Amino acid sequence: MTTTATPVRTRFAPSPTGYLHLGGARTALYSWAYARHFGGTFVLRIEDTDVERSTPEAVQAIIEGMKWLGLDHDEGPFYQMQRMDRYREVVAQMLAEGTAYHCYSSPEEVEAMRERMRAAGEKPRYDGTWRPEPGKTLPAVPADRKPVVRFKNPLDGDVSWDDVVKGTITISNRELDDLVIARPDGTPTYNFCVAVDDWDMQITHVIRGDDHVNNTPRQINILRAIGAPLPLYGHLPMILGADGEKLSKRHGAVSVMDYPAQGFLPEAMLNYLARLGWSHGDDEVFSTEQFCEWFNLNHLSKSAAQFNNEKLAWLNNHYIKQADNTRLADLARPQMLAAGAVFEGAPDLAQVLGMMKERANTVNELAAASMLFFREPQPEAELAAQHITDAIKPVLAQFAERIATVEWSKEAVAAMIKEVLAANTIKMPLLAMPLRLTLTGQLQTPAIDQVVVIFGRETVLARLAKWL
Repeated sequence: MTTTATPVRTRFAPSPTGYLHLGGARTALYSWAYARHFGGTFVLRIEDTDVERSTPEAVQAIIEGMKWLGLDHDEGPFYQMQRMDRYREVVAQMLAEGTAYHCYSSPEEVEAMRERMRAAGEKPRYDGTWRPEPGKTLPAVPADRKPVVRFKNPLDGDVSWDDVVKGTITISNRELDDLVIARPDGTPTYNFCVAVDDWDMQITHVIRGDDHVNNTPRQINILRAIGAPLPLYGHLPMILGADGEKLSKRHGAVSVMDYPAQGFLPEAMLNYLARLGWSHGDDEVFSTEQFCEWFNLNHLSKSAAQFNNEKLAWLNNHYIKQADNTRLADLARPQMLAAGAVFEGAPDLAQVLGMMKERANTVNELAAASMLFFREPQPEAELAAQHITDAIKPVLAQFAERIATVEWSKEAVAAMIKEVLAANTIKMPLLAMPLRLTLTGQLQTPAIDQVVVIFGRETVLARLAKWL
């Protein structure tokens, strides 16, 4: 692993106003992987200052989503609402140093300022009525009106940063007004809290969605005003649906925790999210460990990624085939029980799943396909009449007689089936179809010799006896 001169410290800082969505999960993954690549620190920060919309349930959903993905944080979670004293301390310091000031303009007066600017064809903004300047006389303080605190943004020059995804971005300070950093009741605002947090937590790299690009110049100016070092910024393009529109519920699941419920494995989701905006040559399938070893900020895509459910399902199939069968059994058992599966006296679930997993794209598909081994067979009358005929019953009886004493292995059972077919000069489907129906109740199963061996001698003989 390569190292950097300054210890790498990244952060994931969601607002707990809903579930952990796919874009947030990708941001968390990249921040986590970058810290892991450099042996650095990954910080989890909950930005919960939007008191009206933040909920404990959303906090729990975010933490559960990260736990499912295996994105373990080294520090935190830190909650902004528990850091109010620190924010007030910095506000007081800025007021004392003259980088912030009290503003007594009412919301209605500020809106009137903006309307005048719109009418004049200018960008609507706060006009600096209460901004202290040398030789300027400020208005009389209105009685019984609590002020906000505004940041004294530079009037001239530009804010420029080398974005690791988008390249150099430059914003004129004339585009930025003096933003409010504390409300009349003293509670701090979003951009101010983020800047103070990144400073206090010594964040070196800020990787986040490009919906934050407009916040970055404001945060940079605040960091400079309080004498804090600037982190390196990287803004990731959004994730789109297959139709090129912004990813939403109509494209299917958007919350990360919808995916385990649908039978997806976390390693498949991590592998898929890793490739939604980053590449390592033509590599499509790689472990999380390999990703951390490869990941850097040089190969992040500048263009939006498209979420493709079929590609995710293909990856999930790959990881299901690689997965330990006991682990798959633990995942599949609850939903199979809910569907009426009976495990007592039935084949070993892990062994069944190992046989069935080749074609399953999700654990849910695997569980549903495996139910045939864990319920009483109930073939449709029409299918039974078509395949379990009087002509074939003597062959089934012969099969039952042989199966009672044959060595219990797939190879021995397969050889015995061939012998029964040869003795009766019939082809495999004439025996396999009625066997499938008597044993499972359906015509579509894995190879009949596998099915027979997995059910076990006792069950096979008992089910054949019902038809003979």
